[in-house]
Amino acid sequence: MGDLSVGDRVEVEVGPIAHGGHCVARHEGRVLFVRHALPGERVVAEVTEGAAGDRFLRADAVEVLLASPDRVSAPCRYAGRCGGCDFQHVSLSAQRRLKAEVVGEQFARLARRAVDVAVAPVPGDREGLRWRTRAEFALDQDGRIGMHPHRSHEVLPVEDCLIAVEALVPALTTDEAYAGRTGLDVVSPAAGGTVIVPLPVVAGEAVPVVHESVAGQRLTRDFEVSARGFWQVHPGAAATFVDAALELLVPQPGETVLDLYSGVGVFTAALAEAVGPTGRVLAVESDAEATVHAKANCAAYQGVAVVRARVDDFLGVARPKRRGPGGQRLRKLPARHPLAPPRADRILLDPPRTGAGQLVVTALTALEPKAIVYVACDPAALARDTAYLGERGYDLVTLRAFDAFPMTHHVECVALFMPRSAQ
Repeated sequence: MGDLSVGDRVEVEVGPIAHGGHCVARHEGRVLFVRHALPGERVVAEVTEGAAGDRFLRADAVEVLLASPDRVSAPCRYAGRCGGCDFQHVSLSAQRRLKAEVVGEQFARLARRAVDVAVAPVPGDREGLRWRTRAEFALDQDGRIGMHPHRSHEVLPVEDCLIAVEALVPALTTDEAYAGRTGLDVVSPAAGGTVIVPLPVVAGEAVPVVHESVAGQRLTRDFEVSARGFWQVHPGAAATFVDAALELLVPQPGETVLDLYSGVGVFTAALAEAVGPTGRVLAVESDAEATVHAKANCAAYQGVAVVRARVDDFLGVARPKRRGPGGQRLRKLPARHPLAPPRADRILLDPPRTGAGQLVVTALTALEPKAIVYVACDPAALARDTAYLGERGYDLVTLRAFDAFPMTHHVECVALFMPRSAQ
């Protein structure tokens, strides 16, 4: 097995796509994760990270000797240097096919099941460009605005970002000085002008509240959210995910529904409208500011209760708390929230990238819901939780995937699970 070091260049045959925006290649027994390549290509790959003894090395394709028919000229002049996009060199149809392959591979490896899924476009971008309404830019020591290269803290100055909506671009050429700041959070909300928040936010500085909108088949209305809070960055994503989730979950008037990891209450509002005044929606969110906005956004729905809590705490699930003497992990005693119901008709969850996890999944299935809809930004976490759900008698019935992040490796999934006994 040949040793390779950072900076070494080797000629390799490129293998399959992998989760994370790179392809797998091998050189004399060493595994390389190669960015800016495509399956089936022959490239010269330069090692960018790793050392002798590592399980794998990271590399970048610096020369293409045999190109894939899916390769295109990158529209962005910073492609290959900026770390923001993974697939500028890939045709849009091929990007979606590769994302579907990644979803399938993660389910095969982690859930031990085959899935056949197509990645659908989301309305609101132009050929994969000009869709991002929120972006965080970096500032270098000279105050120049730019982006971080892949896995780097350096700053690459940029004058444009082709996946950002045009309203964000002037922020990249602003003359305003941001002494002592390391970045800018730039937001183009649905209502009002562009908002710039210097980072880090200094104590005592007020972060603006912006107004976003959802205009879908299942929900049409405005929401308030912090300029630094979570909101889908693709203009068509929120409505697309609400429509997909509600179509699969099918909440009925008068039912009790849980909305877990509920953010500012987008799914909560859609669920409240579906279950009506005789129904009940419990929204659980750990972020204090998001909870405040969720209460304001859902104040008109009499059957909604917004609870500020971690989901595991709400359900009374034990979790690691801290390390005690000797380094052992101590667990917090379960303290189920008084509003947590003994049963729930349906559950919608939209967890962070790490997923819900086995203990939360176990607690959810104990509520014996008729259906669970899981909105996932990471296919690996979804696949792991699919396995846990299967162990608890809930099978994957429907899986949909959406290209809410063109030019990147990210993909959003919406999955329906139902009890095996009901099928």
